[in-house]
Amino acid sequence: MHHLLIYKKTALLIAFISLSMVALAQDTAKDLWTDKNATKWLYKNEWKKGLKLKVYPEVNKVEFAVQYHKNKAVWDKAFAFMRDSDLTKLKPGKYIIDGDKVFATITEAPSKSFEQSTWESHRKYIDLQYIIRGKEKIGVAPVSTAAVTKPYDETKDNANYSAEGKYYIAEPGTFYLFFPDDAHRPNIKVDGYDIVKKIVIKIRMAE
Repeated sequence: MHHLLIYKKTALLIAFISLSMVALAQDTAKDLWTDKNATKWLYKNEWKKGLKLKVYPEVNKVEFAVQYHKNKAVWDKAFAFMRDSDLTKLKPGKYIIDGDKVFATITEAPSKSFEQSTWESHRKYIDLQYIIRGKEKIGVAPVSTAAVTKPYDETKDNANYSAEGKYYIAEPGTFYLFFPDDAHRPNIKVDGYDIVKKIVIKIRMAE
């Protein structure tokens, strides 16, 4: 009985140490990334594996590097889908890439007026947004500087804000990545582009 108790305590201690080491390794991995080495990693382009598209220059490079290396297999599947599919020919709808870890939605629809568009952010999933055909305006602002107008809804993985941000003209050739700290305001109409074909890939956040 005494030996069994010691065995159980030892097993619990080993399990605790193992979990602590995993958590420490994750924290250490995050601490290893700086603006300098994340930028170097980004522009080496090894993560693309033949993908011809660019990511927009102001992407959060450190967060991208951290998330990619924590969840490389999932990111590689997302980029492979972008690389290997003729996006111009895919029909609107949902495309499962890897269960609920990474999936895509393609839309072909009118953009919104500026007044109809809203700021949003997500916690469970990272947004990869890419314009397949046409152009739209997208705003980006730090969540830390935004005012919540609709609190986070876990079921919808969405919160809304009012914010002041920087706007980009999104068009084929460049994709955008939005992490939980990035409030974004997509789907804003650009004059002359009434219908826009777009893909949004949802990539689950790694813990």
